[in-house]
Amino acid sequence: MIINTGQRTDIPAFYSEWFSNRLREGYVMVRNPYNPQSVNRYRLSPDVVDLISFCTKNPFPMLSRMDLLRPFRQLWHVTITPYGQEVEPHVPDKRNVLEYFRRLSDIVGPERMVWRYDPIFLSDTYPLERHIRAFEYMAKALEGYTQTAVISFIDLYEKTKRNFPEAKSVPREDRLTLGKAMAEIGKACGMTIRPCAEGKILEQVGCDCRGCMTQDILEKAAGERLIISAHEPYRTGCSCYLGGDIGAYNTCAHLCLYCYANSDADSVRQNMRRHDPLSPMLIGHLQKGDVVHETKQETWIDGQIRMEF
Repeated sequence: MIINTGQRTDIPAFYSEWFSNRLREGYVMVRNPYNPQSVNRYRLSPDVVDLISFCTKNPFPMLSRMDLLRPFRQLWHVTITPYGQEVEPHVPDKRNVLEYFRRLSDIVGPERMVWRYDPIFLSDTYPLERHIRAFEYMAKALEGYTQTAVISFIDLYEKTKRNFPEAKSVPREDRLTLGKAMAEIGKACGMTIRPCAEGKILEQVGCDCRGCMTQDILEKAAGERLIISAHEPYRTGCSCYLGGDIGAYNTCAHLCLYCYANSDADSVRQNMRRHDPLSPMLIGHLQKGDVVHETKQETWIDGQIRMEF
């Protein structure tokens, strides 16, 4: 199975000590966000965890702890955008994150590294031309350290509209212009541009629109064939929701205005005060009345010997 760490929060950036403790103890507990008294327990063992998938804006806190991850297959998505602190208040300087990306790539290999340039929005401060210049600068800085760049345009979730009311959808023609420019830059830097949940619109300008977390991407990162046909993705061409996510909503202290995982800054601060690095769950502890479910875990690795011709 796959363990995801980044759909609800940024564990490498803010909870690396906790995650390291979970790896040492070999298990993690996750409270169901929609049924809080229901708790899932996952084993963290290479025997049943085929891949750990990360998504972070700051991998630096994990760099000194990578020996703990050595037994596990990994896939890292690192988000680096051009936005300043008025949009991403607590994301480190992007020049530093580019360096962290390169250092991480040296450890795990470029085939296990994905650069995410998303979400893209346009404004007076961040016009189309600035995005193209920033993307080219970053692509050149990451050349040889990844083979994939993922792009997507801002989705106006209710949380996003509330926290970032000035955000607007990117018009179709601007999407095509940006997609074409980024596909050309990516090709020059040895990167495939994969739009995330954008349909087929950018296929005509040279982007690979099959998805940014497909079975072949997972298999390339794992270095193994995976049998996941019985575990249908939630949406066509996307396997990012397969497996279990061990994070929690309202816990990411980057506090990016466009974030879909945080309701508001006060909720994040309250939850972070309840965080205990020694607890088996990210926020708080088991409570009276909680029901713990031992999650059924099995490897998806295809152990069948195949003859390649």
